[in-house]
Amino acid sequence: MASRTAFTALFSTLLLCGAAHGADKLILQTTWVAQAEQGGYYQAVAEGIYKKYGLDVEVRSGGPQLNNMTLLLAKRVDVIVSYDLQVLKGIEQNFPLKAIAAPFQFDPQGILTHGNVADLAGLKGKTVLVSASGQASWWPWLKAKYQLSDSQVRPYTFNMQPFLADNNTAQQAYATSEVQQAKQAQPDSRFFLFAEHGYPAYGGILVTRNDLLAEKPDVLKRFVDASMEGWQRYLADPTAGNKLIKQENPQMSDAVLAFGVAQLKALHLIDGGDAAQKGLGVMTDPRWKATRDFMVSAGLLNPATDYKAAFTTQFYPKAAM
Repeated sequence: MASRTAFTALFSTLLLCGAAHGADKLILQTTWVAQAEQGGYYQAVAEGIYKKYGLDVEVRSGGPQLNNMTLLLAKRVDVIVSYDLQVLKGIEQNFPLKAIAAPFQFDPQGILTHGNVADLAGLKGKTVLVSASGQASWWPWLKAKYQLSDSQVRPYTFNMQPFLADNNTAQQAYATSEVQQAKQAQPDSRFFLFAEHGYPAYGGILVTRNDLLAEKPDVLKRFVDASMEGWQRYLADPTAGNKLIKQENPQMSDAVLAFGVAQLKALHLIDGGDAAQKGLGVMTDPRWKATRDFMVSAGLLNPATDYKAAFTTQFYPKAAM
């Protein structure tokens, strides 16, 4: 009897080991330090959702010194969080990559103003603080739409003091981060989300290499499914994901996380747009074409670039294509 019990225990251990070794390993590289904007991925790790899908996913934090695209192309990571504008520029340069899902249906990017600005047209004559990446993405759209001028632009150094000190200054901001700081310092400050005014780009999208798409389509399908389940769970109850985020980023406060989650929900950044009818993470041809058209019109993209090569809808039902 003892021998049979020992054999059963050994067999169970071997099964567990086999399951662990059988999990498909993937490395996901995010764009920034752990925060609410990556909550769905941390939630999927914390709740064992990736494991449920037979995956062993390592989520790596990003930062200003990391170039996600370089890491992906060098095969140091398998999937990155990126942006459709960057992916389209990559296709222009013949990079072997594709977007596989769009968790953020809208870009959280917008602009902070003082209470004396009623709308985006009111930016005329204001100093606008814009980062280098902003000048190569959303600024050309904003400038053209509201007849603004490059002479208004000053560098944004991710320091809010110049904005807070000058009522004639506006600055770029993310809906989920800088807005909270501004509201605490100046309750009458205003935030305008570009997506609500026609900016076509997605927010953080998931991007992989073509070789992985060819070799491991089932693994990537499970990764997309698990990640979207993670986002669904994070929006429902972010407790587990936030705990892991704070472990990864001890400087992250409960207040900042709570504000970030509240903004994700209020602005429907994850579950709005096409995702409301077609499911989280969905991408569509019209949205990609709209971003392509904007980039071409702004001189940011070669008109000959094949925007259809930038993404795949193979992980979604035909109704979502």
